Amino acid sequence: MAKINLLPWRADRRKLREREFYMMLLMTAVAAFAVLFAAIYWMSHLIENQNQRNAYLQAEIKGLDKKIEEIKELDKTRSQLLTRKEIIEQLQSNRSQMVHLFDELVKTIPDGTRLATMKQVGDTLTLEGIAESNARVASYMRNIDASPWMGRTDLRKTENKADAKDGNKKLPYAFSLDVKLRKPTDAQGDGQNKTDDATKAAPAAGEKTGEEKKPADLGAQLDAAASKLMDKQAPAAEGAPKQAPTSPAAGDKK
Repeated sequence: MAKINLLPWRADRRKLREREFYMMLLMTAVAAFAVLFAAIYWMSHLIENQNQRNAYLQAEIKGLDKKIEEIKELDKTRSQLLTRKEIIEQLQSNRSQMVHLFDELVKTIPDGTRLATMKQVGDTLTLEGIAESNARVASYMRNIDASPWMGRTDLRKTENKADAKDGNKKLPYAFSLDVKLRKPTDAQGDGQNKTDDATKAAPAAGEKTGEEKKPADLGAQLDAAASKLMDKQAPAAEGAPKQAPTSPAAGDKK
């Protein structure tokens, strides 16, 4: 006889498959939760690491800000020291300017001219005074232009106050000049150039043919020139007739 299973095996197999399905679903859920937990832990670890780096960078930035402030303070101190140094150098360079300026005022002023006021604003010197004529004023301006310490002059005004109540009959012309002062370095450079030219021209006067060039003594040359000039002027002053100079060779023959 054929074996016939009358038990409900289909229902048992269905329950087994359902049980397996639920087990797989539970394992999948557990795995998903594990993966999600690992991802959250990894992301939190990355965020914490980035926060630590940010905190380190913030601390370094604060330290750099302090150093930048210190550098700014040092720059301010440096600029102040440089300003003081420039002022000191300017005062050092202009120390002898007033002495030379007053000396040049005495040297340049011509006869028949008198200064009344003098005012300096920066590099501009304003001179006001009185003179006998406009020619005296023009001569004064030329003397100032030729001075190594006093530069270009500009005539502001000149007028005749002979008829005025406060006018001076001997010095009727009132004038006002603007003088552009030269820098001490420029004035010293001009004086040095003149000295160099004089020292270069001095040996040329004392050169002899067939001999080596020797540096001439400027003081000795000036004394010799002065003595020759006095010798030439002495006969003329005494009224003696001029005689032709005899050569050394003719004197030796005599």
